[in-house]
Amino acid sequence: QVQLVESGGGLVQAGGSLRLSCAASGRSYTMGWFRQAPGKEREFVAAISWSGGNTYYADSVKGRFTISRDRAKNTVYLQMNSLKPEDTAVYYCAASIATMTPSELKEYDYWGQGTQVTVSS
Repeated sequence: QVQLVESGGGLVQAGGSLRLSCAASGRSYTMGWFRQAPGKEREFVAAISWSGGNTYYADSVKGRFTISRDRAKNTVYLQMNSLKPEDTAVYYCAASIATMTPSELKEYDYWGQGTQVTVSS
């Protein structure tokens, strides 16, 4: 069983930055960040391979968000810069035992509880 604990959410003004963290128990997996805004489906944000050598981003966050991982700490980070009001959502960390399509929600086996990110205009 893998446990994922997110932290780092909060309220920020448009143009600001936040860094989300996801501490994982157990072995390393492909890790992803997803988000869900009120009334919308959960969507892919970013993912990183178990080695950290490959990263993937949704078009909406490319150039603004950066995913990284510290394998020694078994922690994944999502650095979010130039935040926009449309980035407001609950952000979820997820772990996939094995996937060839890291942007697909159904590929993930374990989920965190989520952390709220609110961007004011």
